[in-house]
Amino acid sequence: MLTIDDTAAEAAPEKRIKDRAATEKAIFNAAKALLAQEGFQGFGINAVARRAGCDKQLIYRYFGGLEGLIAAIGEDLGSWVKDRIPEDTGGMFMLTYGDLMERLALSYLDALRCDPLVCKIIAWEVSEHTPQVKQLADARAKALSKWLDKMRGSLAAPKGVDTAAVNAVLFAAIQHLVISGATNGQFAGVALKTARDWDKIGTAVKRIVRGVYG
Repeated sequence: MLTIDDTAAEAAPEKRIKDRAATEKAIFNAAKALLAQEGFQGFGINAVARRAGCDKQLIYRYFGGLEGLIAAIGEDLGSWVKDRIPEDTGGMFMLTYGDLMERLALSYLDALRCDPLVCKIIAWEVSEHTPQVKQLADARAKALSKWLDKMRGSLAAPKGVDTAAVNAVLFAAIQHLVISGATNGQFAGVALKTARDWDKIGTAVKRIVRGVYG
């Protein structure tokens, strides 16, 4: 037979678990929001703790400090590709490598436009050379590569095409256009503001992919 004290003792761990989960989530969300708004210059233990409304010691306890928190964000960026660019074909039957690259390129374009944090990380890649930026960028690149390998299956690119170089140029262009659209609303005189503007970019991406891969 449980006494009142026994019941309280059993309930306490469950409450602590719930509190920890909520606190971890608050810290993690605060860190992502702060990183997106301030970049690494304003990213620190004290700033994250203030944003999350918690004691900074909890960041050390739950994440092992700032490095562990960045690692957690990096893991989240890994799942970003899977969440934003689902592995199912959405009814599209992919017969060729060109089909695959068209889907990936257009999905990547749409995903980037919806995620300011990832856009900032991409911008940092070419402007900042810090271990933290490299850690986050590597996580994103690894996830994209893993997605492509899984989706590609037995699909083969046309012979004689350097897929690594072509895809690097393609995705670099997509990234630059999205960042330019967010900051300037245009690039090289091409408007990047409205849905119609981005539809034109999507059409151009399709033509480039089909021109190379058929």
